[in-house]
Amino acid sequence: MTRSKSAARPAPAPARRRIRGLDAEQRSAQRRRQLLDAATELFAEHSFSGTSIEQICQHAYVGTKGFYDHFESKEACYIALLEQITAQIQQRVGEAAAAAEAEGSDWSQRSAVVVSAFVHAIADDPRLAKVTFGEAGGISPVVERQRRGNRRWAAAFLDRQWSGATAGEPDHARMALALATIGGMFELVADWLHHHDDGGAPDAAERLIEDLTVFLTVIDAGRSGAR
Repeated sequence: MTRSKSAARPAPAPARRRIRGLDAEQRSAQRRRQLLDAATELFAEHSFSGTSIEQICQHAYVGTKGFYDHFESKEACYIALLEQITAQIQQRVGEAAAAAEAEGSDWSQRSAVVVSAFVHAIADDPRLAKVTFGEAGGISPVVERQRRGNRRWAAAFLDRQWSGATAGEPDHARMALALATIGGMFELVADWLHHHDDGGAPDAAERLIEDLTVFLTVIDAGRSGAR
């Protein structure tokens, strides 16, 4: 018995429906970006507590169902936004440090490059500084854990950058000093943000770079003196 040609051929895979040139997965990713962009704008302007999920959806032109497809709560949306901004900052600072090290710069030169990269990562778009440093404290225990994790990453990064550790100095002592230094730097950022919350002063970022560089230089001088 001969099979028909139609029976012998496998059924073609169903075509993926495209809307405006995007398939379902691409549209989902686009909605997520729109929601995070809207959250950035609204959290920076109205604060976390002053923004509702409905406002985020309206600003993003995404339905409430679309919001819950990506985030289970407003807090989850904020954490995703914080993770996104943090990854951008870490990448920018890491690349700047690696480039300076490749040029043979010592820590005294490299620190200015690292500080400048960090400040521009949060100050070129003032909304990012507001969301990360003006909002993170006191939202919830989950957000606080995320914030503390970011500080410990920054402290570990600083500890790797510091040169000439005291012979026999315990690792935990160096890490504790790095963590305290990062806390001081972040407090300077928060204070700067309070006084430059419009981001409009043309020299605002440069002033923050100067303040952070001086602070870091003094800490490093103290370490050298102790050695």
